Amino acid sequence: MSRDQIVGAGILLISAAVIIAYLYLVFLTEFSLLLLKITGAVAVVGVFGILGWIGYTLATTPPPKPIEEIEKEIEEEMKKVEKKETKETEK
Repeated sequence: MSRDQIVGAGILLISAAVIIAYLYLVFLTEFSLLLLKITGAVAVVGVFGILGWIGYTLATTPPPKPIEEIEKEIEEEMKKVEKKETKETEK
């Protein structure tokens, strides 16, 4: 087996064990309400944490240049390259 397959099998086994333990704790113990509250809190914090990060990124990232400006810059660079090529071919 390759290393990736071993890691994958390990992740599969750990995931199955966590699922079984979670189901046991939710349905067969008196900790079910507490566990559901913790699970809900983690889910809400995770989702809104990611949304907050996306919002922060959008708020702090400057907008890109308009395409017209980019096209002008590319044309200017192409003209410079063409001038260099013509000078080199003349020599």
